[in-house]
Amino acid sequence: MTFKQLEALYWVAQLDGFGPAAQKLHTSQSAVSKRVQELEAAFDTQLFDRSLRSARLTEKGEEMFVLAKRLLEQRDAAIEQFSKPEVIERRVRIGVTELTAMTWLYRLVELIQEYYPKVTIEPDVDASVNLREKLLGDELDLVIVPDAFPEDRLQKKTVGGFESAWMCKPGLVETGRVYRLHELATHRLILQGSRSGAGVAYANWMKSQGVTPADAIVVNNMIAVIGLTVSGLGISYLPVRCLSPMIAAGSLAVVPCTPSPPANTYAALYKGENRSTLISSIVMLAQNCCDFTRAFQAFGKGTQPAHD
Repeated sequence: MTFKQLEALYWVAQLDGFGPAAQKLHTSQSAVSKRVQELEAAFDTQLFDRSLRSARLTEKGEEMFVLAKRLLEQRDAAIEQFSKPEVIERRVRIGVTELTAMTWLYRLVELIQEYYPKVTIEPDVDASVNLREKLLGDELDLVIVPDAFPEDRLQKKTVGGFESAWMCKPGLVETGRVYRLHELATHRLILQGSRSGAGVAYANWMKSQGVTPADAIVVNNMIAVIGLTVSGLGISYLPVRCLSPMIAAGSLAVVPCTPSPPANTYAALYKGENRSTLISSIVMLAQNCCDFTRAFQAFGKGTQPAHD
């Protein structure tokens, strides 16, 4: 049993065909078919049901697929541990929320490419809950989300955070005063929903303050929340420094409120059994470049993000 044979079986099953597997492995379809046949001959077991047009695994094939996946992961981990960074060649699937994608994701990708030039990054931008479910389902290798959920199945490391404030369109509410949270809750609020880590964190915080919004519009999309707030539809909690250019331009105004909204902490989550030095290194790079203060702006190579 060789790694080439295991790779052939794994990718035929993953990509649902010998042709796509051959393209993935940069070889011919006949070579992939031969490797699978060698594996079948070694164990005198049929791994694919050839009575079907699609590449469907047999029951024993399913068992071999699980074994192949585990052995290939262990091989990749060994290569990472004992190879120089510049020779590590693999893909890493990273899940992030909208705000990270808007601010510092590009810098993280830049740093990974600088230290690991042969690593391919596949970003996935989605809601926190969806990203966590994909991580648990082995669809992602690492996610960076608001630290809003108790974790017993995942490893967690804090990467950074930011301060938020209630904001609205200038003139929507009376200026020159500090609102109490229960007063603010009598206005229409634009809130993030239960699929959002920030939405869960703020809902729990408001509940702990004994406050229930009288009129709320629930949106899971950060861009939509900002757009609705700028349009004057209601009041929402938004990252202060990230949106400071919009505040300075008069598109948004901060609504002073007591108690102030809690700080937003972001964490990197990954599976504990995947002891990958590459994933650990990427988490460290994320801690180094995490910066929610500027949206849609390039730092440029060699420059450092601004910090408080």
